[in-house]
Amino acid sequence: MNKINIILHKAGKLMKKSMLIILWVSLLPICQLIPMEREKIGQKYVLLSTLRGHEDSVNSVAFSPNGRKLASGSADKTIKLWNVETGGVTTTLIKTGKGYKRWVHSVAFSPDGRMLASGAVDNTVKLWNVATSELIKTFEGHKDSVNSVAFSTDGRRLAAGSVDNTVKLWNVATSELIKTFEGHEDSVNSVAFSPDGRSLASGSGDKTIKLWDLTTYKEITTFEGHENWVSSVAFSPDERSLASGSGDKTIKLWNLATYKEITTLTGHEDSVNSVAFSPDGRRIASGSRDKTIKLWTIKSTK
Repeated sequence: MNKINIILHKAGKLMKKSMLIILWVSLLPICQLIPMEREKIGQKYVLLSTLRGHEDSVNSVAFSPNGRKLASGSADKTIKLWNVETGGVTTTLIKTGKGYKRWVHSVAFSPDGRMLASGAVDNTVKLWNVATSELIKTFEGHKDSVNSVAFSTDGRRLAAGSVDNTVKLWNVATSELIKTFEGHEDSVNSVAFSPDGRSLASGSGDKTIKLWDLTTYKEITTFEGHENWVSSVAFSPDERSLASGSGDKTIKLWNLATYKEITTLTGHEDSVNSVAFSPDGRRIASGSRDKTIKLWTIKSTK
């Protein structure tokens, strides 16, 4: 069996098939969720829509820069683009047999929305033209499955986390490998650039999140608190917080000024595989092995 850590983390079992995605919205603002108990939070969900189309589990979700589209990468070997407002499929970017022959683990839009990067079980990172669905280039270098990909804010750098326990940083234009980050004790399941491009976060099977300085290329800090592997990390647009999804079925928010935990969001019935902030920072999307995507609304308390 192949080593597929973003979802299974050495669990030794294939994921169950999923043919739908469910969007949920929380009626509570994040600032009000902090003191709430789990049972109170769980009573505040409202179903928005069910997105149908994938023939196997959904491994990754990402908002387009304008927030109007949602990309999803699946074990059915495809990447789909969805209309957030209508819930309909606009494009199946990668058709079975033409792009990947195996699972797609991660998807990420370029800042201008023209390109989509994807990481998969074949140890590579692929760059696609969103408008034409054509393959632009392939980045190689990892020694095992690529679990996560992310663009820097200026679109000039591309990062990837792998089952080989490392994070690699490339120059998008030249394909040059800039740096390989080492330090995690298990596979790197997720990577994310800070909005200002000065730091990079990585979530790992070792249950931690590391923050890296992109000027010195050294570790800034390590976040600890999840009870199982960390599947996904995402910075808020205002750079004040970092979200992380985990195999412990939760989403945690971290304060980037104090490096302390802000709150834990519960509601998924299985591991959380992916988290993403909307461009305006008012929503968080979370994709889970429970075959659903939950959409959380964030509102400020006046």
